[in-house]
Amino acid sequence: MRDRDSELRLADILVETADTLTEGFDPEKYLRWLADRCVELLDARGAGVMYAAEGEAVRLISGTRQQHVVHDLLAVQHLGGPCLESFGTGKPVLPVPIDARSAAARWPAFVERADLHGIAGTYAVPLRNGGPTLGVLNVFVPHVPQVDDSWRDLYIAHALARAAAVGLRNHRTHAECRTLSDQLQTALDSRIRIEQAKGILAERWGVATDEAFDVLRRFSRRERLVIDAVATQVIKGEIDSRVFRRDRPEPS
Repeated sequence: MRDRDSELRLADILVETADTLTEGFDPEKYLRWLADRCVELLDARGAGVMYAAEGEAVRLISGTRQQHVVHDLLAVQHLGGPCLESFGTGKPVLPVPIDARSAAARWPAFVERADLHGIAGTYAVPLRNGGPTLGVLNVFVPHVPQVDDSWRDLYIAHALARAAAVGLRNHRTHAECRTLSDQLQTALDSRIRIEQAKGILAERWGVATDEAFDVLRRFSRRERLVIDAVATQVIKGEIDSRVFRRDRPEPS
């Protein structure tokens, strides 16, 4: 891409990276899209993500370009590689030529596999923006760029990874808030139904609402039913008040 076109495309992608508060959001599909955008912007051979969602097993997510190659290079890193190194430090792994002695000494199994696939260089950046590391974006290149270009490419990859970390954390926070909101709404709806059932029984029997609630509670425990379910049946008229005979108080 020309520099101007590349800058505009990067701006568009950063905006898209933030769009995670949507229905049906899929982290794996999102990270595959991120890897593809890296390949597009950086003229890479392929890219993938080692993703460690909280409380879940580590997932290896390959972009669609050279998918089998990328998955193989991610999988072999259980013996060591740029992803594990970046995970451990929380910092980027600078561009490394695969044929360098230092790379072979650091990650022998990974370097052997990368050389087999014709990969000339690699670098990795953490999916992290001030918080815990959520994963690592690993980029594989067919040739080792010049120093200036390598720093530019690393900066772009790091910017995308940081934006993705923000997007993933925002989605997680949004999902947790929605779950809590749903739970609170369910509790409120249940409480309203119980109050309605209390009022119906209290009026029917000429007793206080506290006494009517005590009847509902004792009946639900004895019958091993959820009190909200019993209240709902009372409101809908689906339960005969005579079934409460054993628990019903005498009218005052």
